[in-house]
Amino acid sequence: MKTAELFNQKTVLSYEVFPPKTTDDAHTIYEALDGLRGLCPDFISVTYGAGGGTNCAKTLDIAAAVKNQYKIESVAHLRGLDLSKDEVLHIIGELNEKGIENVLALRGDAVQDTVPTGDFKHADELIAYIRAHSDLNILAACYPEGHPESESLAQDIAYLKRKADAGASQLITQFFLDNEDFYGFLEKTRAAGIALPIQAGIMPVTNRKSIERMVKMCGIKLPKKFMRIMDRYEHSPAALRDAGIAYAIDQIIDLLAHDVDGIHLYIMNKPYTAKRIYEAVQNIISA
Repeated sequence: MKTAELFNQKTVLSYEVFPPKTTDDAHTIYEALDGLRGLCPDFISVTYGAGGGTNCAKTLDIAAAVKNQYKIESVAHLRGLDLSKDEVLHIIGELNEKGIENVLALRGDAVQDTVPTGDFKHADELIAYIRAHSDLNILAACYPEGHPESESLAQDIAYLKRKADAGASQLITQFFLDNEDFYGFLEKTRAAGIALPIQAGIMPVTNRKSIERMVKMCGIKLPKKFMRIMDRYEHSPAALRDAGIAYAIDQIIDLLAHDVDGIHLYIMNKPYTAKRIYEAVQNIISA
């Protein structure tokens, strides 16, 4: 099933997982998927390698397992910076063979100390190429606070319009910690003529070092309310985990009250986190 069709029926709930870095850790992804099985995901997306890796074989294998073994719709991530046109055609063939109908087409961030070898410098180029050569449902990323490389949010929304015009069918945001940033972004995207469904990306923060690294990399704003939580509980891992999950739940409840198109949870392969959140919002999201 093409996941864009889901938005005509319900508020969409999805989870994101990533391939393990090493073969020795391969079992961990299936342990995570086992933990998500009962949490009613509308789809699960699988990132492109681990830590910026450039090998998508694991991504396709895991996405195929999600679809064919777990019977859940899957979305495979693709990074244009890494892929040639011939490689994309080959991947399209593999996706068709594995029964995967959905891809998230990204430019991707450059890997340190490597030179990109792909044919696609921007996500809209990859989207247009996939659209021209397949019937796949194409997702794209968007950034409520603007992409770190964009000069302004207005410029970033203009780039987003190019993705929509190139053939994207739905959007997922980078995670954010202040819902007002999302609401402002949503208003601006609609004013720009972007009518695609937009899922709000939420990352439950359970580790201070991890969030500080992500903030530095992605340029995410840290609200005062969030920082008070970090400062208060940073020396108690269990308390910080529970407070971070509670913060994410509060975000989601507010988003659902504003009739958000969907929620996409960046769960970092931690089904416990997803379970806590799902149990807290399941009645609201299905209302």
